[in-house]
Order: sequence, then structure tokens, then C-alpha cells
Amino acid sequence: MIRRALRLGLGPGLLGRGLGAHREGSTLDWHGKVSEIKKKIQSVLPGGAWSPLCDTSHLPPEHSDVVIVGGGVLGLSVAYWLKRLEKRQGAIRVLVVERDHTYSQASTVLSVGGIRQQFSLPENIQLSLFSVEFLRNINQGAKVCLMSPEQLRKKFPWMNMEGVALASYGFVSSSNHMETAIGEKVTLKRIHEVHVKVDHSQEYQPVECSIVVNAAGAWSGRIAELAGIGKGPSGTLQGTKLPVEPRKRYVYLWHCPQGPGLEAPLVADPSGAYFRREGLGNNYLGGCSPAEEEEPDPGNLEVDHDFFQEKVWPHLAQRVPAFETLKVRRAWAGYYDYNTFDQNGVVGPHPLVVNMYFATGFSGHGLQQAPAVGRAVAEVMLEGHFQTINLSPFLFSRFYLGEKAQEHCII
Repeated sequence: MIRRALRLGLGPGLLGRGLGAHREGSTLDWHGKVSEIKKKIQSVLPGGAWSPLCDTSHLPPEHSDVVIVGGGVLGLSVAYWLKRLEKRQGAIRVLVVERDHTYSQASTVLSVGGIRQQFSLPENIQLSLFSVEFLRNINQGAKVCLMSPEQLRKKFPWMNMEGVALASYGFVSSSNHMETAIGEKVTLKRIHEVHVKVDHSQEYQPVECSIVVNAAGAWSGRIAELAGIGKGPSGTLQGTKLPVEPRKRYVYLWHCPQGPGLEAPLVADPSGAYFRREGLGNNYLGGCSPAEEEEPDPGNLEVDHDFFQEKVWPHLAQRVPAFETLKVRRAWAGYYDYNTFDQNGVVGPHPLVVNMYFATGFSGHGLQQAPAVGRAVAEVMLEGHFQTINLSPFLFSRFYLGEKAQEHCII
């Protein structure tokens, strides 16, 4: 039944089945063919060594086993784990495509960069734990404790306890055709090549591939549309869109000489305001997500400074009285890859476009979970199923089935 197939959404890994990047079963090595042709041409030409007629070093390869669309932290994590987990060194050719080579508008570098373990879904907690262990080289379990207002006051005397009944404190030790159950006929599709736009040119280089990973962040919904996802009749599997869109978020950096010390964790207030200490100079990073009806225009990255004065600063000053005298020094805006369905990540293969995999939609917590997500996607591609953490609730099929993996702790 399609419902069961969609719940699982997984089978033998595509790379594990030995699929090459070439059509019609060709397994010849492209670079080997080029080398052989060069030798033959050189043997009939007089004079010196072979030199190409034009420089093609700036062009992407014509063939790749896996093309990852999006060179942010999630895309790079998938690439890392594919190479780390491959059975034979050099067996998998991976191409990462990123449109913003300066990363000046990339969500990865514009984010606040906090790491937390407090989530409402166990899968998100496991993702953060794995990522923290990966990043800090530890091997310990979740360290979260509940603290009373009095305990919190002793540990963080700079914090106002008004309105706090209980706090959660997390810390890390340094040490081809099928039919649905209702008779809907669907067709399995496959992407054979992607077209990569060449820098400073209107030309596109076609790259044949076996697998495409959609890690395009805020723009992953548009990439999915290019692959035909969501183009069918409404209410059908073929017509189910990837519900990920760009949402603009402001990040403010302020200075406060009397602010919390080096022991300050990432603080998320019940109001939605949050902050963390940045470096040693009494600087702090923070912000707050707007209400649904106040979502700013994502068409630009302009900063609304009034938003800080009206929506962020009052909550910060109420929770940390020292912030009454803070001075904002800088501000910028970036994008959440916002999953409008349940504010949670989308991981694994598409049920119909069978060689497109997702690593997107984390709605603001993608950077901190990237090491674990990258490994999960690589495991599915290589082995056909999740191994380290079972992320089946995050499969694309939940959008069609209407089964939310709702994450309530979004900041």
C-alpha cells in the first residue's frame, strides 16, 4: 500500500546499488577517456607537450555521481559524510553547487549560530546531541536539567526571575508506476542531469548525475519545482509541494559593559526573544522571530531597526535588567528555510522523483544540526535506510499524508 511505502520511503541505497552517473549502463571513466584521447592526439602532432585549445578549469565536470544543490552547512555536511562513509576511497564523485560564492547572503554565515538541546521532538534532541558530540569531540548524553527560579538566580544573578516558574538548562561538558491506496496512479521519475550556470556567463554546463541533493535552504522549494515536484493535481501525491520558503530574520549585535559574563548560555525567553554572548568584549547577538501577521518582505535583506526597539529590546531588558543600557552596534538580516507545514526538517528521498534527496526546511535550527543531518542523508543514499538516528518522521511523504512532526521550540 502506498501509505506504508510512503511512511518508510526508503529502500536499497541508490549508490549502494552501484548506479553510475552515465546513461545506458556505461561505466567507462570519463577522465580516463580524455587522457587516452590526449595521448593519441599528441602522438600525431609535431612538437611539444599537449596543451588544450581553451582553458576549461572553471567549468564543472560533465559527470558526477551526486550533485548537491546548495553549498551551505547542510549541503557541505552531506558531501563530507558521503566521502567519509564511502566503501572505497574515491568511489563516489560529489559536486557541490552554490550560487553565492561570496556567501554574503548565505543563511549559514548570517545566522546567530547558537546550539541548544531543548526541543519538543526527540528526533531534534538526538540531532543536536550528535552534532554537539561531532563538533566538540565528546561522548556523553544529553545534559539538561530543570532549575527552579531560586537555583537559576544563584547561577545567573543578572537575570530577572519574574514570570519564571521553571527553566530548562542545557550544558555540555568540556571533556516506475504504482498506485495509492485510494487508486491514484503515480509515475516514478528520475533526474538525469542538472544544468549549472557558469560564473560571469549566460551559459549552463550540463552535469550528468545519479543523485541530486536539494540542500538549497530558503530556495529549496524553487529547486523542487524545477524537478517537477508539486506540479500535479491538488490533493494528490504528484501535486504535493515542498512547503519550504524564505522567511527573513533580523540579527542584532549590541554592546553592554554590565551584561552577563562568560558563563552566559544561549538564552531563549518565553516571549521569543533570545540572545547569546559573542566573544570577550561584552557583545551579544540576538533577535526574535516576528508574529505570522508581521512577517517582513523576504524580497530584500534590509534591516528594520524599529523592530528591535519595539519587539526585542523590551523583552531583553525585562529578563536581563542590565540590558536597559545596551547599545546596538550592528544589525543584518538572513533567511530561514522555513517549513510552513510543521517547522521541521525534510530529510531523505522524494517518493516519486526517486533520486532527489532533501536536507532542508529546518526553520532556523539547521546549522546546529548539520553534522547529524548530513550523516543521515548519506546513510540513506549509501545503505537505503537511516542508521544512526531514525529520521523517518522527517520524510517528504508526511506532507501528503498530513502527518505533522510539529516542532514547538522554534526561535
